[in-house]
Amino acid sequence: MNRQFLAQFLNKISDFPSWVKEIIYVKLSEEINKDSNLAYTFATYKPILTYKGKCELDFKKSSFDTNIYNILSAADNDNSISDITINTYLSMEEVAGYFLFGVDEGYFEIPDNSQILSIAGFLAGKLRTGEYFMNSGTISETELNSAVETYEKNKDNKKFGQSLIELGLITQRQLDTILLIKEEAKKRFVLDHNEVPEINQEYAKDSDNYQKQIEDLKEENSKLKTKLDQLLTMVKRHE
Repeated sequence: MNRQFLAQFLNKISDFPSWVKEIIYVKLSEEINKDSNLAYTFATYKPILTYKGKCELDFKKSSFDTNIYNILSAADNDNSISDITINTYLSMEEVAGYFLFGVDEGYFEIPDNSQILSIAGFLAGKLRTGEYFMNSGTISETELNSAVETYEKNKDNKKFGQSLIELGLITQRQLDTILLIKEEAKKRFVLDHNEVPEINQEYAKDSDNYQKQIEDLKEENSKLKTKLDQLLTMVKRHE
């Protein structure tokens, strides 16, 4: 599996006129949180197969489900998490879970950037909100434990993330960003570069045919008009 649809799609966009690219850029910049590159960090990461992972891919001794072998194969072909997600038609949430499984089983090398594992853990539901912020270095273990004690004592209906904000440990923007990434990760996204809209040449051909039909009709109408004029002239003579 070595279909890098996303890269091919982006290459097509790079061929667009500059004014079209500027419109796309401005529109996207309005929607994306400029203070965060968390989704980008995980989506562009390329999992690296270990020797054990390569052996499992080649011999399939553990008889895992097809998705795992598809992901191992994609990683072996130097695909990023985003390419793996698109190629397997899974959600990024599901790929994050498989990726962590691969790391735990020793099939993937542990990423140098610890943020990768933190994001994957949160997306896959293995890390709760507080645990994510602790693992990412935003808050300390002591601060998290203290926040949990305070939260359990108050026993109100607010979410734990909101409690972290009130304690001044994180900002509303930090919470909103990671929760949005988690929600978006649940969606499946299908992108085949062969489906990128192109100019329909058949339309131009049809247009030529329509124009010819119109010209033919005009000619027929002209002939009919001539015949009618001739008939009227004959009728007047008889009168």
